[in-house]
Amino acid sequence: MSSSKREREYERRRYEKWQQRQTEHKARRRRLQIIAGALVGVLVVAVGVAAAVTLTKDQPSGAAPTATDSASPAPSSTRSLPDASIAGARTWTGTLTLNGGAVGIELDGAAAPQAVANFVTLAKDGFFTGTVCHRLALGIHVLQCGDPTATGETGSGGSGGPGYAWGPIENAPADGVYKKGTIAMARQSNNGASMGSQFFLVYQDTTIPADTAGGYTIFGHITSGLDVVQAIADAGVKGGGTDGAPTTRVTIEGVETQ
Repeated sequence: MSSSKREREYERRRYEKWQQRQTEHKARRRRLQIIAGALVGVLVVAVGVAAAVTLTKDQPSGAAPTATDSASPAPSSTRSLPDASIAGARTWTGTLTLNGGAVGIELDGAAAPQAVANFVTLAKDGFFTGTVCHRLALGIHVLQCGDPTATGETGSGGSGGPGYAWGPIENAPADGVYKKGTIAMARQSNNGASMGSQFFLVYQDTTIPADTAGGYTIFGHITSGLDVVQAIADAGVKGGGTDGAPTTRVTIEGVETQ
């Protein structure tokens, strides 16, 4: 074979190898693009699922409210659950001011340490100041407060909280009887670990049946000014119902404890 023919053959083989390498390179890039696309799809689905969980876990339970439904709090808050030791296993006294009316309160840090630690810490931080008592339930004689998102215009069972949820239930009455003046924690139906910042004031002796989670955490009682709460109840529910926003907008002007 002449030298010119060998050179042409050599160049042809080299060109064919170059084409083969280009084809393999393109195929490899295509495979990587497909894999990358699949990974992005998986990540999008995962983020979507996580978002769905976040959005749904804070909603009230689907069952009709029985006593004091309140949803788990929004997870975006930087607050954390106060340590139960803050309650000091002692009695706390204070004042809850509703629409200018002073309601004297006493909290039992020995019987319900987590609830008392939670309440006094939020009170000290000014968490309750300016919030609305969004629910008056005439059938079970309670005024429900402590939801920072409530406007006073919605129905029963606010969904707001301090940014965390806690349990278990403390100091619930075995017989389901809540004496006049009782201060207790609200929670979701059938969920003993869903307490946050919402609480209720009992203005007449009442029986609130336990659900699958049990009863409701009693952490204190009213020592004076029960007439302030009774007057709110006497004014009734907006629209003439038996369970919903009070006719008179009820604002917590401040909470002091010591």
